[in-house]
Amino acid sequence: MDRGGSRLPPVKVGERYKVKIEALGKGGDGIARIKGFVIFVPNTKVGDEVEIVINSVKQKFAFGEILG
Repeated sequence: MDRGGSRLPPVKVGERYKVKIEALGKGGDGIARIKGFVIFVPNTKVGDEVEIVINSVKQKFAFGEILG
């Protein structure tokens, strides 16, 4: 029986989203969430509302970059 360890991420590389940065990660990247899934966005600060494109997806988080 699967215990939830193989759930697929809710985002895919190349998808675009409008997100709000909620926090900062240890490396200083902004953290947004899409359906509870963590997205790291460099060059942002808490409170920023930005349009991003997903450029890398891991099992528990993804990386996005600001469009424009």
